[in-house]
Amino acid sequence: MDADKIEELKGFVEHCKQNPSVLHTPSLAFFKNFLQSLGAQIPPPSGKSGRDGEEHQDEKHFESKNTYVSSDDISNEDIVKSDVELDNSDVVEPDNDPPVKMGDPSTEVTEENQEAAQLSKAKAMDAMADGKLDEAIDLLTEAILLNPKSAILYANRASVFLKLKKPNAAIRDADVALQINPDSAKGYKARGMARAMLGLWEEAASDLHVASKLDFDGEIHLMLKKVEPNANRIEEHRRKYERLRKERELRKIELEKQRRQAKSQDAEAAYVLKDGEVIGIHSASELKTKLNAASKTSRLALIYFTATWCGPCRVISPVISSLAGKYPKVVFLKVDIDEARDAAAEWNISSVPSFFFVKNGREVDKMVGADKSTLERKIAQHAN
Repeated sequence: MDADKIEELKGFVEHCKQNPSVLHTPSLAFFKNFLQSLGAQIPPPSGKSGRDGEEHQDEKHFESKNTYVSSDDISNEDIVKSDVELDNSDVVEPDNDPPVKMGDPSTEVTEENQEAAQLSKAKAMDAMADGKLDEAIDLLTEAILLNPKSAILYANRASVFLKLKKPNAAIRDADVALQINPDSAKGYKARGMARAMLGLWEEAASDLHVASKLDFDGEIHLMLKKVEPNANRIEEHRRKYERLRKERELRKIELEKQRRQAKSQDAEAAYVLKDGEVIGIHSASELKTKLNAASKTSRLALIYFTATWCGPCRVISPVISSLAGKYPKVVFLKVDIDEARDAAAEWNISSVPSFFFVKNGREVDKMVGADKSTLERKIAQHAN
């Protein structure tokens, strides 16, 4: 896990410490269950609740601290559930019952079987009208086993499962119905309504729109009025995060580009600087180039102004060479004031030897004269 992810996780844990009620939001159920499995005690929810009884205020507060979310960190579904205000009032817990019997599509269906299946279907419709939903499931299962190639039988059983609040079972039947008949309006309708029960708003809206085009009815219209607002909020939210992801990715690319450029510049700067040597300077422009190189590598630069006719300069010159070997990461720049008059003028040199200590592009110290001990002391001081 990279450093950015660790920092985001630290921020999230700190937020949970300050606002434990956020653990009761639906999207964090997996995390709450994990904590409880380790023996953690989760404080009861407090504060303002939304329509579904869960706290949205804390959730939105946390999101505001985490504007940029990497696509590597969480999935689109997690993002959607984490901070989009949705109407989940009719969402049910997923049913995990063992699948009911399905027909064998390779079975040869005789006219007799078709008739028997129709009879079972009729009885199932009567049972459903009387509120005997389990009996209707059994009768439709009989019909399906007799005629496993009928899309309408699977779609009808899916409708009964919807009444029983068993959306997963309804989706299984609707899928089979649509495999048999890709234009089954009842199959799309049942699957769309089942997906709505599970809070799969975008998928539900897609199925219901297809069902509406194939065979519009009032129930589909009412369901779309509930499903579409949630689906639209999710889509809008996804677009926002996609935009933020792209912006973050562009920032990463730009930072990486800058890092590479800086590394290249540092390498180039290090190349023009000669470790352990005294570099002769012949002009003001050359001096500026060397100082820039030293600054890029955060090295101390010592500018040594000298002259061939200067006695103290001849005395201090071998000391400078010795110090250059002793302090290889310090940039020693030797300027003959008679040769590089423009540099001498720019630095207002009135006597030699003169020494200027430059670090990160700024003059930090200076001295005049051939005092060996003071010179080395200042080099050691500013080289750190």
